[in-house]
Amino acid sequence: MNEDELKVTEEIDYSSFDDDAEQAKEELSRQEQYEKDKTLPPDPNALLEVRHIKKHFILKKTLFGKPITTLKAVDDVSFKVYPGETLGIVGESGCGKTTMGRTILKLYNPTSGQIFFEGLDIANYKPKEMRSLRTKMQIIFQDPYSSLPPRQTVGDILAEPVKVHNIVPKDQIKEYVLNLMDQCGLRDYYYERYPHEFSGGQRQRICIARALAVNPKFIVCDEPVSALDVSIQAQIINLLKKLQKERKLTYLFISHDLSVVKHISDKICVMYLGNMVEFGDNEDIFKNPLHPYTISLFSAVPNPNPNKKSKRIILKGDIPSQVNPPKGCKFCTRCPKCMEICKHIAPSYKEIEKGHIVACHLFDK
Repeated sequence: MNEDELKVTEEIDYSSFDDDAEQAKEELSRQEQYEKDKTLPPDPNALLEVRHIKKHFILKKTLFGKPITTLKAVDDVSFKVYPGETLGIVGESGCGKTTMGRTILKLYNPTSGQIFFEGLDIANYKPKEMRSLRTKMQIIFQDPYSSLPPRQTVGDILAEPVKVHNIVPKDQIKEYVLNLMDQCGLRDYYYERYPHEFSGGQRQRICIARALAVNPKFIVCDEPVSALDVSIQAQIINLLKKLQKERKLTYLFISHDLSVVKHISDKICVMYLGNMVEFGDNEDIFKNPLHPYTISLFSAVPNPNPNKKSKRIILKGDIPSQVNPPKGCKFCTRCPKCMEICKHIAPSYKEIEKGHIVACHLFDK
């Protein structure tokens, strides 16, 4: 936006502006766009395509079951992931990253929207229908300490999904599990040990092996290295990249650590309060971040060069409540470049360059 356009925007009088009416108008427009997009066929080249996905949690109801208070954890997010790619999802804690990953896997049922996996819309699939897809879609949880059953040995943990889904004949299960352990950097004598006997990095390797036990195509990595030491983080990231190359895996990598996301991701989706604010290729996002929120996130990444000073952008205030988010742009209460229009009208998505999308009034025409 040039100076003349910015001046015109700032001169608009919003004193008598009806925020509620504008919000209702925006909701109607989004619903119309959703109905229009529902008729379009899925991208035949994409392994995963998410359209206008929403996940709302009802916190309080009336006596007759009508929602009073709703938390919009994921609010109208769309993207595509192609085979062999890694899509990095970044944002502060509470922005809806994990909820989105679990909704895509149908661990949560979406409030609305479409989830295409291999061309099939699985958004309304029931648990029985999802069972056949569980071998194709897996998750690596954030906490390796709580995600492993403490009373089972490593061998039992890894053999259980193999038995349930009949991956190999019964007489070949142990050999299959030992081979899987070797691929994930686990010694064969770990087979009879229990989870409490391992370090955090070793436990996460067990979690990775468990996800791979059913030969999936797509894995949601839900902050898989956030609970580990930095040196162990590098080992796990390198392991994930090696396995991706060998097994032709596709990842949805959720993290708040931008240096990790930069190392592993092909594309990046930046989220704030349940909304996607910027999306693009790894190189485009890191070389030319556009949204003020993305720029502030990048300014917090430590610079390894001691001779080069980076200007830290410190956001004022706390993250607003998702139950009662700000009117207009949800980032307006903390944005250093906030204009009057941002407080009243939600920004629409604009493609600034090929594949690089941003939702910000600074780029309005």
